[in-house]
Amino acid sequence: MRLFAVHRYIGRSAAEAPAALRMAFALCALTLALSSHALAQAVPVDAGAARHVAIAARIAGDDSRVRLVMDFERKPGFSLRYLGNPDRVVVDLPETVFAFPEDALEPRGLVSSVRYGTSGEGRARMVFGLASPARIDLVETDGEAGGATQKLVFDAVAVDREAFSAQIAASDWTDAAQEAPGAPTAPVSDTLTIVIDAGHGGIDGGAEGPAGSMEKHVTLAFAEAFKAALEAEEGIKVAMTRTDDRFLSLSARVRLAREQQADLLVSLHADSINVKSLRGATVYTLSDKASDALAQSLADQQSGEDTIVGAKLENAPEAVAAILVDLARTETRVFSTGLAQQVLNSFEGQVKLINNPLRHAGFRVLQAPDVPSILVEMGYLSNPEDEKLLTDAAWREKTAALLAQSVQNYRKTILAGRR
Repeated sequence: MRLFAVHRYIGRSAAEAPAALRMAFALCALTLALSSHALAQAVPVDAGAARHVAIAARIAGDDSRVRLVMDFERKPGFSLRYLGNPDRVVVDLPETVFAFPEDALEPRGLVSSVRYGTSGEGRARMVFGLASPARIDLVETDGEAGGATQKLVFDAVAVDREAFSAQIAASDWTDAAQEAPGAPTAPVSDTLTIVIDAGHGGIDGGAEGPAGSMEKHVTLAFAEAFKAALEAEEGIKVAMTRTDDRFLSLSARVRLAREQQADLLVSLHADSINVKSLRGATVYTLSDKASDALAQSLADQQSGEDTIVGAKLENAPEAVAAILVDLARTETRVFSTGLAQQVLNSFEGQVKLINNPLRHAGFRVLQAPDVPSILVEMGYLSNPEDEKLLTDAAWREKTAALLAQSVQNYRKTILAGRR
């Protein structure tokens, strides 16, 4: 059972995307076998029906009232419930592809955050964080006269704390599977499955230090130490993309993480750069746009390794591969950033960090759409001092233990939020 399977179908609006891209998006959505969301169990709506497509969305308002408008290809059923601590509204929908631009639902006024994605087989969910207590009024569900779309319109209206508490008390969180006589319910596991990815390997040796240390050997040794440290922690299951000196394409590493139903992927590296004086650890998360020139350079360098050995993105048509970055967003990226921050918190004062150690770029190994992923640059082999540390067994064990503790801290944070 996956503890943190977070994911969201994200795309461009139907009007903006060419036909080939829309077809590719649909194919990708159909082939990604995504499991249930960890927020809560949802009530199935229109279970078994063909999936809905939300093709446009907009939000407007202020601190007293906010209106949300969504355009669907056909009218969806829905259910609405309230949660406190923090205050939020949950809208459950039938299976839905959210095909509008990511910035279409920027939070404003009463609505402090917006999240959406799949929440189990045949289901989707939207979660609206509230800046202050509010109720949700359904305004209309009819499309415009002669139009080809159906509108779903909600108004968030400010209310007092007592009224909001009453809404929470009236919310029904009983899962449909529990309502059916004799229907088994799946247990919720507290075990986190983490895949450790030792960067490079085989013909792809990676960076080489002044003293001759090869990145592929450094990363594998650290991965083994990291695995041992994680296995000493409670509630963590560990797998590795490689356990020996073999080549794996970047896409194969992503595929292995998904096959393991990983809750987290941590990719380990020790690259080389032209600035020999630069040293220290860095943690990277996925982004369409690099945070800086260094992040872009490293992402280009690692993506280029597959090209050298003739590797291609596996098990995905070219058009689908082109939109994987668009899919790997939102909740998955939020969880990735949360893990990255935990790593930096654990490293602070214990492991040397570069300036602005939390960075992001389009690393292909981080592009699993439903697996929160980070890339940890443990140091730079191009720097002699870093090379000495990276090849020192005592430093490796100490740093691996800190990294394992950050994963455990992340797990505990997620479990606390889930409860």
